[in-house]
Amino acid sequence: MKLLFAIVSDEDSSILADNLSRDGFSTTKLCSSGGFLKSGNTTFLVATDDDRVERAIEIIRDTCKSRRRMIAPEKLPGSFGSFNMAMPVEVTVGGATVFILNIEQFLKL
Repeated sequence: MKLLFAIVSDEDSSILADNLSRDGFSTTKLCSSGGFLKSGNTTFLVATDDDRVERAIEIIRDTCKSRRRMIAPEKLPGSFGSFNMAMPVEVTVGGATVFILNIEQFLKL
């Protein structure tokens, strides 16, 4: 049995929850925030059998697409005083970061 931690953009979280549920996956959603852009994220916990891991990853990959956004330079980490850029900067946001761990024991009480 495996535990997937999927960190996704808040923009994708509702549709991802629906898509995972539709395919029979139970999930727990946790609110989180990104360290780089300080933007809202959702962390999904998904416990599943080993043979269903690839299907869960497929759903996450198909749902959580990365996209380009323009952001104000003061929102970027490392922007200091006169070294700030004057123009908005295009960055990639979204997608998903997935960690997969072995589950030694799983109890549903």
